[in-house]
Amino acid sequence: MKRKICITALEFPPDIGGVGESVQRISHMLIDLGFEVHVAVFRAVFREQRAQAAVGEFQRPSCQTTHQEGVTVHRLQPAVRSTQAKEQDYFCDLYGQLQLLHRQYQFDVLHAFFINEMGFLTTLLGQEAGIPVINSVRGADLHKHAFSPQQFGQITWTLEQSAWTTFVSRDLMQRARALVPSIQTKSSAFRNAIAPLDFSNLPQPALANKLQGTVIGSVGSFRDKKGLEYLLDACQSLKLNTPLTLLFVGDFVAKEREYWQQVIENSGLANQIVITGKVSRTEALAYLPYMDIFAIPSLHDGCPNALLEAMLAAKAVVGTHVDAIGEILEDNVNGLVVNPADSAALAQALKSLMTQPQLRERLGLAARETVLQKMAPSVEQRQWQQVYEQVLGTVAPKTLSLV
Repeated sequence: MKRKICITALEFPPDIGGVGESVQRISHMLIDLGFEVHVAVFRAVFREQRAQAAVGEFQRPSCQTTHQEGVTVHRLQPAVRSTQAKEQDYFCDLYGQLQLLHRQYQFDVLHAFFINEMGFLTTLLGQEAGIPVINSVRGADLHKHAFSPQQFGQITWTLEQSAWTTFVSRDLMQRARALVPSIQTKSSAFRNAIAPLDFSNLPQPALANKLQGTVIGSVGSFRDKKGLEYLLDACQSLKLNTPLTLLFVGDFVAKEREYWQQVIENSGLANQIVITGKVSRTEALAYLPYMDIFAIPSLHDGCPNALLEAMLAAKAVVGTHVDAIGEILEDNVNGLVVNPADSAALAQALKSLMTQPQLRERLGLAARETVLQKMAPSVEQRQWQQVYEQVLGTVAPKTLSLV
């Protein structure tokens, strides 16, 4: 009989987002390893529910179950009963739905992605039901939410109670081990994988005709952690006679949008900036061939899929010494790497690439070779197999390896 896994995540395709793409990829890896995979999808940011309540649209809790390419997907919605509802009301509803799913399917393992939103509910269910829980830390959950007094206790308790915790970078693992030293013997770090992509048959993106001169691009959901202020400072300081376009594929998160609009207006570069707004993954990929340089000046960032996609597209990358970015990129080998929040160093790296097309080509080809060899799905699948075998008690801990 197949072992049953329930993964909890805040998104799953067709939802747009790197975590959802990773969960989909890992789900298929686990299916290939012989597991039956369920994914319970819910968000712990309850803006939609509060907006519904404000206009008098109430609803019962609900669970919509579908089957997507072998994965059983359960999309959970908490009840909307009151304009006065608090987060614990919504969480309580979602926890009850997780309990019902477990009673129906009798899972053997629970696996939460994003420790502060999914991890606590999933780990509590695991503790009450007597089944092991794997927690996967992705980035902001420890880099930012660990500083929340309201969430700190739940985060550390969740780490302590996990059967195993995985991280997408050594930096994240180091922080978690500093917070909870007892996870030293039940944690590992390994990076996201990416399958080869064909960029030759993608449609022309909508704003391609607005790109002039050297195109410096970045892809993502843009927010504080992305370090875009330093990219703008660096580009403003470049004194070159060649035209330049800054291309942001994606949009700014709603709560920071006014800030970024102000930053762009004050940068002196507003007429050289193209912002696509939220686009599908296919359209985001279609912009990569139009970039001369891919910039990812993050202050912290887990293991961003956008970086791996840019490397697959053989783009010359400028990144920072943070998280998996600094672990994957080797300076002047497969990219240029600078310290975070260092506008001057970033400007120098960009100038080197803008003025040396042969350097761009060399680093881009090396970047592509790096992901094809070291970030292949087969590599990540072996790592997940080791974790699941350890949690299910079929291998000794010494067989697990760190990347």
